[in-house]
Amino acid sequence: MRAWWLLLLSSTALYVCAEDLPAGRIIDVVKCEADPSQSYALYVPSNYSGTRRWSVIFAMDPGARGRIPVAQFQVAAENYGYIVAGSNNSRNGSWNNSLLAVEAMAADLGKRFVIDPKRMYAAGMSGGARVAMQVALATGQMAGVIASSAGYPDAQPRKSAPFAIFATAGTEDFNYLELRKLDRELKSPHHLAIFEGGHGWLSSDLAVEAIEWMEIQAMKSGRRAKDDALLEKIFAKRIAQLAAESGDLAALLASEALVSDFEGLKDVSGYATRAAALRRQKTVLEALKKERSEEQREERMITELATLENDLGDADKRASSLVQLKSLLSNLSRQSNAPEDSTMRRMARRVLRGTIVGSIERVKDPEYQKVLDALRPAARPRG
Repeated sequence: MRAWWLLLLSSTALYVCAEDLPAGRIIDVVKCEADPSQSYALYVPSNYSGTRRWSVIFAMDPGARGRIPVAQFQVAAENYGYIVAGSNNSRNGSWNNSLLAVEAMAADLGKRFVIDPKRMYAAGMSGGARVAMQVALATGQMAGVIASSAGYPDAQPRKSAPFAIFATAGTEDFNYLELRKLDRELKSPHHLAIFEGGHGWLSSDLAVEAIEWMEIQAMKSGRRAKDDALLEKIFAKRIAQLAAESGDLAALLASEALVSDFEGLKDVSGYATRAAALRRQKTVLEALKKERSEEQREERMITELATLENDLGDADKRASSLVQLKSLLSNLSRQSNAPEDSTMRRMARRVLRGTIVGSIERVKDPEYQKVLDALRPAARPRG
């Protein structure tokens, strides 16, 4: 796959297709010329011109719904000059089929548009995020990955990555813990944005933040020239977000992220001093300890459920395990349906939803599946 991408890069910008694909609006289906069975949704900025190279986002949805990510990135793409393509073929299931879909989409885009080989990005949600990560790892050509609701293909955190990572997770996302671990372990450039919600694509507003963050990373790495006006615009926005944070822990995390992102580009010494002071405060230390304790509790719950599920395959343990699973899951269901939002309700929804989704592949026990079907959590209330 790496050799294939190098071939793509050597041809990029040399063959610009004469076909007129309208700019400034989403096109739901663009068929790949080399293989019409492969297609993608597309957004091209309204000011597109073949006289310069353009950044591009290759997006993968777990259900092969190419328009969804393209719509989410549309505003950011228009404002910051990105071509966005969402595969209509890549979906959860076959790794090989998804990688072939990405290759076909990338090759077609490389023939139609003038792409900057230094500014190629992969984006995905859930299983699509794992595809995006795999593409970045396999090709070595991605400047960054925007990963919604999932991380690495094997779900295991790393200490470093050869590309920038902007990850998102909902407060009720069953992969929330995975993304928190990724954020805690990863030392190379990355950012984790937590939003109120469940398992899904990042919002349009978060997509703008993701692209702005990638622009800053591109300036720091030399992938793009420093743009003082853009830098000042994004920096001012981040300062305003920091000022709006309520609570010492939120202020600490926002300050540390600001320092990490803009160090070397702006004078952030004052914010570094503030962050250091906040990290010494008793209230912050207690909040961090509580947060980690809650994560460990969630990990124990998941491990206990997985152990009991595994015991369903043991004739001697099955009956007892099923009784315990019913009890634990019923308790989680009650907590997940609590009328008031709370840390426990969010945790219960994450664990219960993760158990339901994961058991489809892990456990082939009809009676257990009936238990899970009856205990699906209520939809998250709006407002």
